[in-house]
Amino acid sequence: MILVVGATGNLGGAVTRLLLAQGQPVRILARPQSNYQPLAEAGAQVVPGDLKQRNSLDAACQGVDTVITTANSFMRGGEDTVQTVDLRGNRHLIEAAKAGGVKQFIFVSVFPADASSPVPFFQAKGQTEAVLRESGIPHTILAPNGYMEMMLGEVVGRPALMGQPVTIVGGGRRKHSFISAADVAAFILAAIGNPAAINQKLLLGGPQPLSYRDAVEIYERVLARPIPVRSVAAGSPVPGLPEKMAQMLAGMDTYDSPIDMTQTARTFGIHLTPLEEVARRTAVSAGSA
Repeated sequence: MILVVGATGNLGGAVTRLLLAQGQPVRILARPQSNYQPLAEAGAQVVPGDLKQRNSLDAACQGVDTVITTANSFMRGGEDTVQTVDLRGNRHLIEAAKAGGVKQFIFVSVFPADASSPVPFFQAKGQTEAVLRESGIPHTILAPNGYMEMMLGEVVGRPALMGQPVTIVGGGRRKHSFISAADVAAFILAAIGNPAAINQKLLLGGPQPLSYRDAVEIYERVLARPIPVRSVAAGSPVPGLPEKMAQMLAGMDTYDSPIDMTQTARTFGIHLTPLEEVARRTAVSAGSA
């Protein structure tokens, strides 16, 4: 049995559907207010629970060989905070997994995770990685760089498809190995029971490092029209984006984060998706190509 935590999110949902398509027995942790019905109809076993409630997790972990968690507080609000979800919630899940005898714990972290980071989200991810290592549970930590669909799709793709200017924080020329969420899902599945993934941290990126200026050029090719670009200083609001994401963009304009994926992609048999493919897919679904 495989338990997926975060199954009603985009990445967790994709992972759950892929596992079900393979005929795997899948259990999902679901809060009563979440939209879990489509996954239940697809064959997932639903167990009620919440990362914030430690006593709700033991039943979810009973009889489970593999725990996969993609849950995080990044785009949430209210009671779902970095402290309650990314820090304490993940610790609750690790405790329950250990008590349940789970054989592999797959944790989706982030590339900049660091227990001493000044950014609370990155700090919590780094601290959770340390707790997982110390737990003694055989584990796999996946640390993807920025997701193409979010970091490039929201900043460049969404306004471009709407015929609006793209707003870049700073120069927008720093190179980052953005990765498609579909590829992260593929790595998660490839890591299940894979000796090459046990007790490993895998840094994940796309086929080539790209800057935000590069992304604009790619979307211009896909849409066959110029895209107006404006730049704002770090700390300035970005139209259509939450403050938390604007802060992240400002940070990304201070460093480069290339990742050589040649060996990792070969080891796990993953064909990495280029941004142009993601952009074309998005444009078709939006009726712009």
